Amino acid sequence: QTQKALEEIDACQNEIDALNEQASEEILRVEQKYNRLRKPHLEQRSELIRKIPNFWLTAFLNHPQISPLIDETDEEAFHHMTKLEVEEFEDIKSGYRIKLHFAENPYFENDIVTKEFHLGSAGKPVSQSTPIRWKAGMELTRQHPPADTKGHKRGHSSFFMWFGDHNDPTSDEVAEVLKDDMWPNPLQYYLLPDNDGENG
Repeated sequence: QTQKALEEIDACQNEIDALNEQASEEILRVEQKYNRLRKPHLEQRSELIRKIPNFWLTAFLNHPQISPLIDETDEEAFHHMTKLEVEEFEDIKSGYRIKLHFAENPYFENDIVTKEFHLGSAGKPVSQSTPIRWKAGMELTRQHPPADTKGHKRGHSSFFMWFGDHNDPTSDEVAEVLKDDMWPNPLQYYLLPDNDGENG
């Protein structure tokens, strides 16, 4: 009797697994659809943000997890940031890229600095990023201790070290914060009262 019950449970489980797989496929199609629908609104938002001086610098400095990673020299570079962009790959499951756009600035040649997360050949998450082409004597990551992707500052650090840190793509909290918190609604952080100001 136990054997028969186990076989029936197994059959039930197979049905559940099949439904779960079907649900995953349908959820993916819905996400792809809404990614397409959101795109023009995200583009319009980016254009409007460009009209506000230091929007991204302010939003980053007001974010409790991003702010500790930005030192005073980084702030100077972030004055030139014009756009944050998060692009999910078409199938969504295989990864995404985070792009920071910059106007011409005294620190580096790149107009876009990118960090990308995707599944490697072994099926494990890997990350890669654009090499930052620093201008002579302006390398913000020089003379800094190693970055900590969990958002904990080790002494004096630079946000830009995050682009070169590929130690643990599965727990890159900076990427998760940018993708899941800052990108969906940066306005909430821009509008936060200045942390250095008086409360109330």
